[in-house]
Amino acid sequence: MSRSAIVIGAGIVGLATARALATRNYKVTVIERSTKAVGASIRNFGMVWPIGQPEGTLYNRALHAKSIWKEVLTGAQCWFYEGGSLHVAYEKDEEEVLRQVVDVSSYRPVRFLSRQQTLDKSPAVNPNSMLGSLFSEDEMIVDPREAIAAIPGYLTEKYGVDFVWDTAVHDVNYPTVYGGGKQWAADEIYVCSGQDFETLYPDQFSAAPLTKCKLQMLRLEAQPDNWKIGPALCGGLSLIHYPGFKAAAALPQLKARYEAQYGEYLKWGIHVMASQNGLGEITVGDSHEYALTFDPFDREFINKMILDYLDTFAQFKSPKISQTWHGIYPKLTDGSTEIVLKPEEGVTIINGLGGNGMTLSFGLCDEVVGGVYQSV
Repeated sequence: MSRSAIVIGAGIVGLATARALATRNYKVTVIERSTKAVGASIRNFGMVWPIGQPEGTLYNRALHAKSIWKEVLTGAQCWFYEGGSLHVAYEKDEEEVLRQVVDVSSYRPVRFLSRQQTLDKSPAVNPNSMLGSLFSEDEMIVDPREAIAAIPGYLTEKYGVDFVWDTAVHDVNYPTVYGGGKQWAADEIYVCSGQDFETLYPDQFSAAPLTKCKLQMLRLEAQPDNWKIGPALCGGLSLIHYPGFKAAAALPQLKARYEAQYGEYLKWGIHVMASQNGLGEITVGDSHEYALTFDPFDREFINKMILDYLDTFAQFKSPKISQTWHGIYPKLTDGSTEIVLKPEEGVTIINGLGGNGMTLSFGLCDEVVGGVYQSV
C-alpha cells in the first residue's frame, strides 16, 4: 500500500517536492492558496544557473536539478533552451577574474573566449571596449510563467498528483491539515510556503536566520525578426554576487573597485543579467532589498540604474519595455542555501532557497524526500 503526502504550496519548491514524492509512489495532494502560483517562482529570469554555485555539493545539486527540469519540461511540453551563459569583461580586473575561474574549475565546462569569439557567440554583446568573456555550457533557460503553470497538469497526468487550488492552509496538526473549512490527512506533510513565514510554524521561522528579499525586474518586448541573443548575458557586477566566482583569487580586488565605482548600485543590491524566452522576450534585472516588510511601490530609479548598467554590456534590436514588476523571496542571512526543518513528527519544512529556487529546488527536494539530504 502506497504512502500519502500533502504538500503545502505550488511554487517551484512545492512542485519539486510533489514530483519527488510522486516518483516514489506516494499519493500526493498539493494545496495552494491561490488559483495558480503567482509568487517568486514566476517572477524571475528562468535561469537554471549552475555557474552560480560553488563546486562540490551545490554544483552537483544544480546539475541534478537541471536533469529533472529537462525531464519535467519535456513531459509538460514546455520550451527550454540549453544555451549556456556569457560573462563579459570590459576591464582587465574583470578579465583576470574570469580567466582564474576557468583555470581553477576542475570539472566545469567553461572556457575563456576572445573578443571575436564572444561577438560570434552573441550578437547582443556591446563590442565597445570589450575584452572577452567566460562562456559556461551548463546554464539553461526556462520560461517560469509557462513552466510553473504547466507542471501541475503534467504531475497530475503522469503521476496522479491532486491539486487543490484557492485554499489557504491555516493550521497543521499532524496528520491533519486544515484550510478553507476542510481538512486532509496524510502520512507525511511538507510545508513549502515561500515568503509566508507567518501562517504555519511561525516560531520555527522566527528562530531561523531568515529575512525576505525584494527584487525589481523588467521585460523587453519580443525582439523583431526572431532575433536571438544566444546565451544568457551577465555584466561584471554578477561576479561578486554569485558564490561560484569566489574561487578566483582576484575577486576581492575587483569587489573593492566596484565598491568605489558602483557604491550606489551595491547599496541596492543591483547586478545585471539578461535572458531570453521562447517568445523572444528578454527579461532583465535585478535589485535586492532585504526586510521582513516592504514598501509595495517599485522605485523607478532602480529600474533606470539596471538599464543603464545593461547598456554597458548588451544591446538589443528593440529596447522597448513591455513589463516591470517585483518579486519577494525568502533569504537566509547566514549564507546557507536552504532550511530543512522537522517541527514535529511527520512534518517537514523546505524553504529559504533565496534566488536559487529555479536552480536547486528539483535537486534539493529529491534529496530530502529520498532521505539523502545533507546540509552544506
